[in-house]
Parts: sequence; structure tokens; C-alpha cells
Amino acid sequence: MNRMKLKKMDARIKKIKKAALELKELSGGIQAVDRNASRILASVKMLEINISDILELGG
Repeated sequence: MNRMKLKKMDARIKKIKKAALELKELSGGIQAVDRNASRILASVKMLEINISDILELGG
């Protein structure tokens, strides 16, 4: 996969992470929203490991 596509994916991953964090902040303590946002963030972490870390290593 070329570096340009990896950079686009990395940018999208960061947007998803930001949106999930904002959602948790806006939830007002609604447990269902907090739990699901946490699940999204766990999935984002896996994406970061798979894509973002490759970029940092010069992939």
C-alpha cells in the first residue's frame, strides 16, 4: 500500500478518535453512550497500531 493512502487512513483514524472522545464528553454521563464510545476508542487503538504506527516507523 502506498504511503499516501496510509496517510489518508491515519487522518481518518484521528478524526474518528476525536469524534468518539467528543461524544463521551457530550454524553453527560449516559452510560450506554460512554460504554459504546469506549468500545469505539478500543477499536481506534487497534487501527492506530495497524496503520498509524506503520507510518511512524517509516512504512
